This record gives sequence, C-alpha cells and structure tokens, in this order.
Amino acid sequence: MNNQTRAQNGESADDSDSDFTNEQLTGNIHKIAIVPPNYTGKPKKGHLIFDACFECGNLGRVDYISDFEYDLFIRPDTCNARFRIWFNFTVENVKQEQRVVFNVVNFSKSKSLYREGMSPLVKSTSRPKWQRIPAKNVFYYRCPEHKRNYVMSFVFCFDVEDDVYQFAYSFPYSYTKLQNYLQILDNRSLDYYDRELLALSVQQRRLDLVTICDPELKNTSEKKRKLVIITARVHPGETPSSYVCQGLIEFLVSPHPIAKVLRENVIFKIIPMLNPDGVFLGNYRCSLMGFDLNRVWQDPSPWAHPELFAAKAQVLSLDKDPSMDLDFFIDIHAHSTMMNGFMYGNIYEDPNRYERQAIFPKLLCSNADDFSMSNTSFNRDAVKAGTGRRTLGGSLDENCNCYTLEVSFFSYQPAGFNHPIPYTEEEYMKLGRNLARTFLDFYKLQNYIVFNPSAAIMPKLNNSAGFSSYRSNNTLTNGNGNNPLLGNNLNNSTNGKKRSPTTMSQQPLKPISSSSMSNHNGNSSSSMSNGSQNSNAATNENKPKFFIDNSLE
Repeated sequence: MNNQTRAQNGESADDSDSDFTNEQLTGNIHKIAIVPPNYTGKPKKGHLIFDACFECGNLGRVDYISDFEYDLFIRPDTCNARFRIWFNFTVENVKQEQRVVFNVVNFSKSKSLYREGMSPLVKSTSRPKWQRIPAKNVFYYRCPEHKRNYVMSFVFCFDVEDDVYQFAYSFPYSYTKLQNYLQILDNRSLDYYDRELLALSVQQRRLDLVTICDPELKNTSEKKRKLVIITARVHPGETPSSYVCQGLIEFLVSPHPIAKVLRENVIFKIIPMLNPDGVFLGNYRCSLMGFDLNRVWQDPSPWAHPELFAAKAQVLSLDKDPSMDLDFFIDIHAHSTMMNGFMYGNIYEDPNRYERQAIFPKLLCSNADDFSMSNTSFNRDAVKAGTGRRTLGGSLDENCNCYTLEVSFFSYQPAGFNHPIPYTEEEYMKLGRNLARTFLDFYKLQNYIVFNPSAAIMPKLNNSAGFSSYRSNNTLTNGNGNNPLLGNNLNNSTNGKKRSPTTMSQQPLKPISSSSMSNHNGNSSSSMSNGSQNSNAATNENKPKFFIDNSLE
C-alpha cells in the first residue's frame, strides 16, 4: 500500500473541472478520469475513467494512489450514512495488460463473506456475462492507513483496451429489469397471471402486485381458497432475492405439471420489489428518504413509506377476507455473512404453532441442496420487531406461517461436500423454483392436494422438458446475453473433486461481439459461471477471457 497522502485528483472525461472533496459522498461519480497529481491536459490511455451514474450504480469517490492503485469509496445510502456495502461501477480508457489494485476502503460492516472467499463480480462489453474475480486475487484485512477499518482489495488486469469493464458487489437486478420481465409476462396474456399497480413510490415508481392462479379458483365461491404471499427486495442491495423471486414466478407460470396443480389449488400473491426507489438509486438497505423499510412494518407512513403502507394494507385485507385462508407470508432477502439458503421464523407461546412452522423449512431442505436447516432459526429478537416477519406474525391469523427466506450473497455447501459452491444467477432462480415445488409437498401433507408423484421425486426442474422449453423462449436477455461464457469442458476442481455439472455452469469461453454497456442496470441473461478460490479453468486458445494477474501465485 502506497503511503502518500490520499487526495483525489480527478478530471472529467469531457474536460470539465471536478469539485470533489472527502466529505462529498452524497452522489455517484460521473465519467471521472483519475490522473496523477499536478497532471494537466486530456487523460491519456491508462488514466482510468470511472462512472457510477447509472441505474443501480454506486461509487462515491476514487483516490489516485499510483498508476497501479486506487482507493474506492462506496457512496452511502441516500439520507442515511450508516450503510455502505453495495458497489456497482464501470471503468474504461484502460491499456492492454494494465494491472491495477482496487481498494474498497469504507465498508460499513466488518464481518463479511470476503473472509470466506467471496470476490467481486466483473463483466465487460465483449464478455457480458458476470464472472467472479478469482478469490486468490482478493484480500480482506484491517488497514492502518484507514483507521484500522476493514478494506477489500482486489487485483485485476485489463486485457482489451476498447472494452468498458463493470464491477459489482453482487449480480445487479434493476427496477428496469423487473419492469421488462413483467412486461414480457403481460404480453403473453396468460389467463392465470395478473399484474396490478398496488402503489407508487415516493419517486413515482411502480409497486407491482403479481397474482398467479387458475381463473376458476380465483372466481370460485364454493370453498375457502388457499393463499400464499411472497415479497422481495425490501433491501435494495440484496439483489439475489430478486433472482429467487423471478425463479419462483417463472416456475409458477410455466407448463410444468407441479406449477399447473399449484395454480389450480393455491392463489399466489407476489410483490417482487418492495423498495423500487432504493433499487434504482443503488442503495444497499434504505429507501430514497433513508428509511430501512424492513423496520417500519408496525406503523408505515403513507407519505414516507408508501410501498410498505400499501403492502401491509393489502396483506391485512387478504387475511380478513372470509373466502381466503392465508397460509404463508414469506419475505425474501440476501445475507452478507452466512452461507446457504435458510429461514428465520417466529417463536410463539402456543407450542403447536411453534412446532407447525418448522414443517415448511424441513420440506424445503429436502427439495433444495442449497437450503440449510442448521442455519434456520426461530426468534423474537427486539431488534427485529419492525420486520415483516415479526409484525405480521403477531397480526395475522394464527394458522399463517410467517418467514424470512435468506440466501447467501456468496455460496452454499450441500451435504457431503467439503467445499462451498458459489451461487450464480441461475442457482438463485433454482432456489425460487424449489421454493415453489415445496408448496406442493406442504399441501399434500395437509391432504389439501392429491398429486402423484410427489414433488420430491419429480425430475430436477431445470432439466424438465416443459420448463426448459419455457425458459428457452422467455428468459430475459440483453444484446449478446444468450451466449454462454463458460462451457461443458471446463474442468473445475476443488480439493481434488470435480464439481457436479448440475450445481455450476461449466462451458468454454466463446467469442462474443462487443455490445453496448448501456445495460449497467443488470439486464443481462441469467445463465453464467463463477470463479472460486481453488478452481482452475482449462483455457481455450481462440476464445477470449479475462486476463487474470497470476503474479500473486
């Protein structure tokens, strides 16, 4: 680490002056060229130009340390300086084989999955699929030059001069991507799918409510109808929750036989993005006005928290509907310090209710390799009092099971494996599909649905003919997003064991033509592959890849 005084020396890419001080971290940088001290004139090739002024972007400041090292400062959440985790920015004007060290210096949490081998994600214009930077090139440590705060440093080597490179904390999933995806479903005119506007955010973005059920069930008055409510993305930086939610929706509207029988017997109400303003702005945890919306469920304000106000009113109204049996409220999140998928539930005075709520997590564990019962817990911590799980657990009918579903930002470790497997976008969506199929097992156990064979012994959903056909025709893609980055002959090994092809994408690098980097908001295809700390990929001479600095070995 260079010991010179950290001071920003920035010049705008359009030659305008930049007035940027240490305290001004209220906005994202916009096309800032970082040049050496006392340098004048236009930026040269290799004077990196940083940008985070796009949807879901986050980078508040860059300090020049040397030609090979830069300190990066995360912009805090709007109106709330406590939260600094999410980053998402681009770098351009690079030189071929230019090696750099990026230091992210102002994380708001010291405990992190970077200690466990997690690494940032990268893609570029010629390779629009996200990849993890190898963990051997990522370091997480206390830094004396930053008041002994934790710093995450990663080494990277730029290999294509004309590419724009994008780096992110996790797989971006933007408000625009959700709107595009829901529009695709709207255009299919499915009689069992409905989308309605539940409310508008402070900045007038849509709070969508998706309803999935057979029209005959929706209109019947002969029996009480089973109801499941799912919400996601109350914390904007927890992007994996959106992939889980999309996987759930994709499965429920698919022709898969389990999806069909679920639609015929259960009404699903899904709010896929509870905090659209925070998502758009690139916040990690808060709304536009600096509120953690998952702490205001007890008394949401119609002007400060219109999304939560409308969502809570909808849930309570459905709970009071005499024609409905509300069985589940599940709020989907992502976890920054733990592995696997797992659930949080509530503690109740009634022992029968307390025991009953353990059934669904156990069923999910039997269906999903990445779900952990050992990480699942039931509590009533005072600090969680304003969460959806806690508030609604005390407000809804006693037969309703209220959970928080968490999924790791990094990896999961199936039973029998001695190493973690990094999540991909597809793996997150697979958890959503497995969540859906678990509802069938639950209702079979309640003798509400009769269906054979059981969900637990059905073919894997990502291999089933009907579901694969649906996915191939309807998966959201961007530009060249259809082209896989890695292929089947990739020999990923960890501790001498090959990874199962069902747990990770393993495809060779294929040449991909340059595409516009206007898709910073995360609208790329969901099929991809991750690097890991001990993985060594066999290279293919005529296929492009990210140049990784191996001088650290």
